Amino acid sequence: MKKILYLALAALLLMGCSEDRSQILKVYNWADYIDEELLDEFEVWYEEQTGEKVEIIYQTFDINETMLSKIELGHEDYDVVCPSDYIIERMLKNDLLLPLEREFGDTPDYIGNVAPFIREKFDEIEGYGKNANDYSVAYMWGTVGLIYNPKYVSAEEAQSWDVLKNPEYKGKLLMKDAFRDVYTTMLIALNRDAIDSGEKDMRSLAFDTSAESIKQVEDYLNSFKESIGGWEADFGKEQMTKELAWMNLSWSGDAQWAIDEAAEVGLDLCYTIPKEGSAVWFDGWVIPRYAKNTKAARYFINYMCMPENALRNMDITGYVSAIGGNEILENMSDSESYEHLDASYFFGHEADSVCVNPIMYPDKATIERCGMMHDTDTEALLKMWSRVKGDSASAWTYILICLVLGGLVAAVIIKYVRKARRKKRYSRKRRRK
Repeated sequence: MKKILYLALAALLLMGCSEDRSQILKVYNWADYIDEELLDEFEVWYEEQTGEKVEIIYQTFDINETMLSKIELGHEDYDVVCPSDYIIERMLKNDLLLPLEREFGDTPDYIGNVAPFIREKFDEIEGYGKNANDYSVAYMWGTVGLIYNPKYVSAEEAQSWDVLKNPEYKGKLLMKDAFRDVYTTMLIALNRDAIDSGEKDMRSLAFDTSAESIKQVEDYLNSFKESIGGWEADFGKEQMTKELAWMNLSWSGDAQWAIDEAAEVGLDLCYTIPKEGSAVWFDGWVIPRYAKNTKAARYFINYMCMPENALRNMDITGYVSAIGGNEILENMSDSESYEHLDASYFFGHEADSVCVNPIMYPDKATIERCGMMHDTDTEALLKMWSRVKGDSASAWTYILICLVLGGLVAAVIIKYVRKARRKKRYSRKRRRK
């Protein structure tokens, strides 16, 4: 399998200083965040479009900071990477990105398929004199919300973040170990009345890391931290499918994955964005300043923006592509499975009443209550996060850790089974369309 060869090829490149990098494309992406068959297909497509050969070396990372540290040191010459919104801000601030030249010869420019809503949000990225849309192209996006098991938590109660404070759920609550996501979400929620009254502006609030605001969020988190059974980076969605947890503050993509997997064993899970509001997040493709093959890099980004490829990546990952347009809307519409909602913010005014998955495309009124994360005072937020997490580890936490470790071997085995199952679902969907 080609992926097995990627790291070996990378090692060979590091040893061979005279390699011709014009035929090598180094891609650095999140784990399990792409339909890997597209990597082989891109190489064929690239040669068809340019007459030139290229070989992809594909590597993955688990957290933004790991990726960023390698690029900051200048020791890695990745051609394409996929950072989150706030990291794009930091990379722009530190002059770590090259502007994206949209030159593709006779090949169409598919980057124009990015939804206007996404481009507007990228306009909000702090670029320190640069526009993020000139240096990055959105890939996936989503929301922060609450996965819950309706067997134990009612839909009505889950409509407010105060459900986290219910002592009946002690030990059955998981929190995403992502301080910026949680901080932004809670700050918006705690200031909902002030936002609605016009006293505070949500866009400005998203940059607020004042001592007063940090204390406000910290006090709220402390009010239910004894109920938290674990702080998870990735295992929460699996614990939800096994009914070992009843609620999980998490990302919409994890929610979709958990709901799909739970359905396979006859378990119902739900996802909601509480009424007080939350945060939206974005990941995007960029070309680092140390890139060696910028031509293949921009063609790769362009390739990922083709609607058919966006659909495949969504189906495999469970996350939502930044690509809009009629082809995406047509494929995502399902009147038998979903109720009507307003997705005009993403697909245009004609989509003000469409039947699409509300986890992937929340109603316009919900999105309007969500703010964007920014690269603000990392040190202060980390200190707050450490204080909150400090002594909240419970026996349940350690049980979860043991369960996760015990399941690692099984996870490797079932990973490919699940991917195969998703591909079958993808094929069935396409045949139905």
